[in-house]
Amino acid sequence: MTTTTLPAPAALPTRTLLTCGILAGPGFVGTGVLQGLTRAGFDFTRHPASVLANGDLGWLQVTNFLVTGLLTIAAAAGIRRVLPGRWGPGLLAVYGAGLLCAGVFRADPQDGFPLGTPAGPPAAVSWHGTLHFACGGIGFAALVGACFAIGAHLSPARAWYSRISGLLFLVGFAGVASGSTSPVVTLGFWAAVAIAWTWLATTSAHLMPRGDLR
Repeated sequence: MTTTTLPAPAALPTRTLLTCGILAGPGFVGTGVLQGLTRAGFDFTRHPASVLANGDLGWLQVTNFLVTGLLTIAAAAGIRRVLPGRWGPGLLAVYGAGLLCAGVFRADPQDGFPLGTPAGPPAAVSWHGTLHFACGGIGFAALVGACFAIGAHLSPARAWYSRISGLLFLVGFAGVASGSTSPVVTLGFWAAVAIAWTWLATTSAHLMPRGDLR
């Protein structure tokens, strides 16, 4: 009997690894938005993507976290090959690991989702909900650091783009971490997530020509 194993990032061509960085964001955001539009009780103005891991179709969002985490770690390996600094790719890999943990430790149901859940925040946060938030906090901080560290090795214009993307994401996460349930804060976090993934996709695409040399 033969077994099939996934190739390790070190065995993959650099361009393939960078392509993972291009695909990670559209896949994550697209899957989340499609679920949000089709799953009963979900409201973009009240719910972050994490709560989609609950309910009968919660496995879709769990898979989304796990696949995106692996793609992000692969992208970090590709960026490490083409840029001189190690801090940036290392922090990006930490973010990828945070996504994996977010898939393993499910966020708690909240504010009417899934259907039948009481309105408002959870009455008590579960152990897996606590770990989900902790992993998210560590991963998000690492992503902000990655924006700055990777940007330091790019052209001045792209360095500023990286820093601004990191700052906007930090502001978006700080809003939801404050516990605010304002629609502006929730939608702002959705926008911040899209900004961060756009940064990874465009940075990976920008570095793609260097992949031919590695």
